[in-house]
Amino acid sequence: MHSVRLVPLQESHIPALVHLEILCFSEPWSEASLRRELENPLAHVYVAQVDGEVAGYAGMHGVAGECYVNNVAVFPKFRRQGIGRQLMERLVTAGEELNAQFITLEVRASNREAMDLYYSLGFEVMGVRRDFYIMPTEDAVIMTKYLSKENGGQES
Repeated sequence: MHSVRLVPLQESHIPALVHLEILCFSEPWSEASLRRELENPLAHVYVAQVDGEVAGYAGMHGVAGECYVNNVAVFPKFRRQGIGRQLMERLVTAGEELNAQFITLEVRASNREAMDLYYSLGFEVMGVRRDFYIMPTEDAVIMTKYLSKENGGQES
């Protein structure tokens, strides 16, 4: 097993992430969109590297005590090695560092593997967005993790 290094998004990562977006998503982010994240003070984007090679990435926006995950993606050859988990754990830590109340995301209803990961990290299903995704049309499951009981309203 190779060592995984998580680093903040850098300009040099953009070409690999453009390729990853095309591999993973029916509506991939463009190169310009990824580049804008470099300058966006609300963006928290981390890249997983294995032996210097981009293995995956995860990003979110944090604003007003709330964090919204944009994308999590891992290249096929690096899947099933815990990289997605490490990236999500880093986003959760970033949310905690921001003193956010919660972190939330949408996931395709058919993506059971991702949903299982999110459940294992303490995310809960909060709702469904009907026909949210296209190519193919599919519902999105909204999953949220409250980062503190004081802020998240989880206590009665």
